Amino acid sequence: MKKYLLASVAAVAGVAMSTAAIADIVIATAGPMTGQYASFGAQMKAGAEQAVADINAAGGVNGEMLVLEVGDDACDPKQAVAVANQMVGKGVVFMAGHFCSGSSIPASAVYAEEGIIQISPASTNPKFTDERPGPGVYRVCGRDDQQGQVAGTYLAEEFGDKNIAVVHDKTAYGKGLADATKGVMNSLGKDETLYEAYTAGEKDYTALVSKLKQENIDVLYVGGYHTEAGLMKRQMVDQGMDTILVSGDALVTDEYWSITGPAGEGTLMTFSPDPRKNPIAAPVVKSLEDAGKTAEGYSLYTYAAIQAWAAAATTAKSTDYDAVVGALNAGDFATVLGDLSFDDKGDVSLPGYVWYEWKDGQYDYK
Repeated sequence: MKKYLLASVAAVAGVAMSTAAIADIVIATAGPMTGQYASFGAQMKAGAEQAVADINAAGGVNGEMLVLEVGDDACDPKQAVAVANQMVGKGVVFMAGHFCSGSSIPASAVYAEEGIIQISPASTNPKFTDERPGPGVYRVCGRDDQQGQVAGTYLAEEFGDKNIAVVHDKTAYGKGLADATKGVMNSLGKDETLYEAYTAGEKDYTALVSKLKQENIDVLYVGGYHTEAGLMKRQMVDQGMDTILVSGDALVTDEYWSITGPAGEGTLMTFSPDPRKNPIAAPVVKSLEDAGKTAEGYSLYTYAAIQAWAAAATTAKSTDYDAVVGALNAGDFATVLGDLSFDDKGDVSLPGYVWYEWKDGQYDYK
C-alpha cells in the first residue's frame, strides 16, 4: 500500500512538474557561438539573455516565463539546419536568429514548416525576406541592397578618380553586399579596377594584397567579415600601402581593431544608427555593461527582436503561430532600436545605414 501511495505521489508530482514545464515558453537565439565569427554570437547571446531576464522580471509573456535556448551554427548552412531541427525538438516557438544570411536562409525553411516564428537580428541578404518560405520570417536589421546603395553611392562620389577594388568571401552575405555595392557604383559611372573573390578563414592574404599593390588600389571594398578584412588591412599596411579599407556591418566588433591594431585607423564601414546612443536603450546598455557583457553590434538588435515578438504575443494573448504573425504584421513596437513595424515582406521600418570610421580603437559616426 505504501509503495502504491509513493507511486501515486510521484505520478502527481511528475504531472505537476510537467505542467510547470509546459507553462514555460521556450524561445531561442542561434548564431556563431564558436568559430571565427564567435564575437557576433556573443553579442546575440548577451542581448537575448538580457531580454529574457527583463521580460521575465516584468511578469513574462501572458503570465508565463520565457526559457532561452542557445544554438551554435558556426555560420555554417548545414549546421544551421541541424540547429533549427534541434529547436523544433525542444519546443521552441520563436527564434531570434540566425546571424549569417547563409545560415538564416536555409534554417528559415525548417521554421516555416514547423510553425516557428523567426526574426533575424542580423541577416541582411535580400533573399531572406524576398524569398521567405512562410509569413513568419522577419528581420530587424536592414538589407544589403539598402547598404549597397549607401556604400556604392559614396564610393562613386568620393573616390571617382581613385582605383577601387571590390572583393568578397563568396558567402550569401559577403558576395551579396559586394555585388549590391558594385552595382550601384557602376550605375553611377564608376567602374572597379579589380573584382575578386577570396577564401574566408585563411590567415595570409599576401597574394591578394600584392595584387592590390600592383594595381595601385587606393580603396578596397570588402564584402565579408571582420576577421579577413582585419588581416587584409594589416597586411596592406605591412606592405607600405595606405589603401583605405571600406566594408559593411560585419566590422561592428572590437575584434576588428584587435586584429589590425593601429593599422585599422581610418577604416570606413556602414551600419545602422548606433542603438547604444538611443536614450530608450540606456537602461539595457547599463545592465549589459554592468554584467561585463557587450552592448555593441547586434546585442541590442537581438534584444529588440525578442521585444517585438513578446509584444506581439501579448497582443495576440497567445504564442500561436498564426495569431502572433497577425500581430507582428499589424503592430507597431517600442524597442531599444526605436519604434518599429514590419512591411509585407517582413522587412523592418527603421532608419537605414550611416557611415562609421575606426579611430583610436573605436568606431563612431564619420
